[in-house]
Amino acid sequence: MRIFAFAFFLSAISLFAQAQPPSRPTPTPGSSPSPRAAESPRPSPTPPVLPTDEPPVVTKHSARVGGRQLNYTVTTGFLPIRNAVSGETEGRMFYMAYTLDGVSDKRSRPLMFSFNGGPGSASVWLHLGALGPKRVKMLDDGMMPPPPYELVENDHSWLDLTDLVFVDPVGTGYSRAAKPEFASRFFSVNGDISANGEFIRLFLGRNERWASPVYLVGESYGTTRVAGLANHLFERGVGLNGIALVSMVTNFQSIRFADNNDMPLVLYFPSYVATAWYHKALPPEMQSKRLTDLLREAEKFAAEEYAPALLRIDRLSDAERNSLLDKFSSFTGLSKTFVDNQNFRVELGEFNKELLRNRKRTTGRLDSRFLGYDRDSGGDSPEFDPSMTAIRTPYTATFNDYVRRELGFKSDLEYYILGGGITTPWNWNTNNAYADTTGALSSAMRKNPYMKVFLASGYYDMATPYFAADYTISSMNLNPDLRRNISTAYYEAGHMMYIEKNSLMKLKNDISAFMRASATR
Repeated sequence: MRIFAFAFFLSAISLFAQAQPPSRPTPTPGSSPSPRAAESPRPSPTPPVLPTDEPPVVTKHSARVGGRQLNYTVTTGFLPIRNAVSGETEGRMFYMAYTLDGVSDKRSRPLMFSFNGGPGSASVWLHLGALGPKRVKMLDDGMMPPPPYELVENDHSWLDLTDLVFVDPVGTGYSRAAKPEFASRFFSVNGDISANGEFIRLFLGRNERWASPVYLVGESYGTTRVAGLANHLFERGVGLNGIALVSMVTNFQSIRFADNNDMPLVLYFPSYVATAWYHKALPPEMQSKRLTDLLREAEKFAAEEYAPALLRIDRLSDAERNSLLDKFSSFTGLSKTFVDNQNFRVELGEFNKELLRNRKRTTGRLDSRFLGYDRDSGGDSPEFDPSMTAIRTPYTATFNDYVRRELGFKSDLEYYILGGGITTPWNWNTNNAYADTTGALSSAMRKNPYMKVFLASGYYDMATPYFAADYTISSMNLNPDLRRNISTAYYEAGHMMYIEKNSLMKLKNDISAFMRASATR
């Protein structure tokens, strides 16, 4: 673990506010119009059709995983989230549970709950990208294939290691609040943790899995959720064997560019360097280096030269400023003029637009290996994220086909794969600070010294950069004995590293080693 001191940032905290604007209710096909519709050109929205408490759909399947044929059962349905006092159902959460057939004693079979990010993202990405027995077929480097899109068997599924439960928090997938006025109870950091903790408690009870080894895996905001759940669940009698953090962000100060918050400038810097290296935009002496060697140099520069310089950036001497400009430009491929004009504060959108401006291309946010075409090359930020557009449509199309045709679950509800279901602004539960569940994870590790933690980071991830995750892990104030419970792995891919074929294979090998270690007393 590379540990770096960033004490100088502690005074740089400012108000974190990120609110998603309310979306308009989606009209339900076949619903009746409002009685006032004929009188007014602006009819009242039709209340959405909500999921019911019907029994789940159970189907049997077989797939080849890890070189052997596995028979398994998929259970697809909803669990109700009820008010602890009144017992009234406030929301219904959709899930897809994969259980291996032929297991005589469930107590010996691990069980893993999987969450994706956003907030506002369904569980589809980890489900059909890495963990499940079927995956979306992308090109080997992770780029988008031509339509129509298809699912293929996933030989690197985690199903041979553990049963899998893919959970869609309220506002994602098919999961909904029971009434509009209940939505705000789910759309907050604390409310989200509470609701998902209740889902896990209910699932363990209804499926008689309280005695099983229990794991959590989260990606992106899912890591925020999982870090909070680790402590939340322990306080309610669920001791976890381990958690896997894929593309981690538990401290939002580390990734939110804002006035008076210089932390992201430093923590993104090595990812800028990796991106420039990948696109061959560096000077020859830098371009010729191995990526990992170059990144160690970039990390050292960021921590030992760039970060201290930001403390007195307007008081640097001419010689100091010119030296810093030379090094910054050499590492990133950005011109000294551009860096100087930005006063060394190059935010992510500016970098993604500027790096390949002379080629009239932009680089991706989720995965900076991807390139985009903007309408014009003169703007100060990309028009869209080319790495998101490359994966969103294939995953949306294949999931909607799969859940109906193979899993037998049929609904006219829109499956909110990413956004659309968060109907009120997300409450970050902060007061002049940034959302942060790192302390909850640290507390859970102190209370449960057997819990193992696995961190997976992509070098080309510009949404949750690897150096920010490293910093966050290093800041947890853990005893060295507990710190040994943390293992890390890095991938030459982006936020969803598993879309790249070699990284998919490496991730499976790494998680296999992690789960073996977590089972060792």
